[in-house]
Amino acid sequence: MKICHVCGTHEWVIAHFGLRALLPEGVDVIAGPGCPVCVTPAADIDSVIKLALEGVVITTFGDIFRVPGSNGSLMDAKAEGGDVRVVYSISDAVEMARKEPNKEFVFLAIGFETTAPSTAVEVLRGAPENLSFLISHRLIPPAMELMLGVGDVRFDGFIAPGHVSTIIGLKAYEVFPKAYGMPVVVAGFEPLDVLVGIYMVLRQVRERRPRLENEYKRAVTWDGNVRAQELMAKAFSVVDGFWRGLGKLPRSALDLREEFSKWDARRRYGLKPQRGRDLLPGCQCHLIIIGKIKPIECPLFLRACRPDSPKGPCMVSFEGTCRIWAKHALMESTTLSV
Repeated sequence: MKICHVCGTHEWVIAHFGLRALLPEGVDVIAGPGCPVCVTPAADIDSVIKLALEGVVITTFGDIFRVPGSNGSLMDAKAEGGDVRVVYSISDAVEMARKEPNKEFVFLAIGFETTAPSTAVEVLRGAPENLSFLISHRLIPPAMELMLGVGDVRFDGFIAPGHVSTIIGLKAYEVFPKAYGMPVVVAGFEPLDVLVGIYMVLRQVRERRPRLENEYKRAVTWDGNVRAQELMAKAFSVVDGFWRGLGKLPRSALDLREEFSKWDARRRYGLKPQRGRDLLPGCQCHLIIIGKIKPIECPLFLRACRPDSPKGPCMVSFEGTCRIWAKHALMESTTLSV
């Protein structure tokens, strides 16, 4: 029996606390596309690298700094003289743009529904004229629907992400038990949260009564954060979007509404739609992201692809499955050698 979670933090909790070793025989938990950095298309990274090398200041979160595009990363662009700055929040980028009005700034906006509201706030407030946004936000429910359509990946229930669910609410997952007969449990991030979430899915399977349940009641409600949803709806339209390693998913991405087009980096700099090289030869991130294989089954894992020299996005981000598995494998081997 397999249960699919869709959250990088859940994978970290499972690996860090050794929860898989506590599961009953025959029960496994696989990692789905729950790392926002891992699914950011190479084409978006290529676009901001191009702008950085042309003199535009690029701001973004630290996780994306080392993720490879088609031919290098933002870290490589910085080494070549590009002005690339890591920020802790979008408000940092706004403040930088205000302090340096003679420079052009772009904020690469990545993440799921958890981070999209903060981008929406700055757009709606009216960002500085010298700041634009390259929007690469993605939505979780369409990725979960994709998982159900992958013919050779079978699983018996979902553990939905707690962070995202605080924004979109429990109701966003209602379709899965109703239309697909798939158990769904929203779980928190303490080890016991995850174990109880797994138990709740197993109970549904045993009872043959798929339903939507909320283990994370202390943070997640049925409607979610309505104010955040309203802000996103005002700033963004829902569009089809490419996911690294997964292809184009219908209505799975956000884009700035027409009335905010002057802050759209793609329009401001004439960036043409393109497909980047999402994966290097031999990289199996596309299969790891959908839980078809585990990191140890990738021929590059801890050989050519390591945390200090990543070849694929899953090894870069702290929420990437390969990075998480590599960290704990390396810790265990160090302990054994000592």
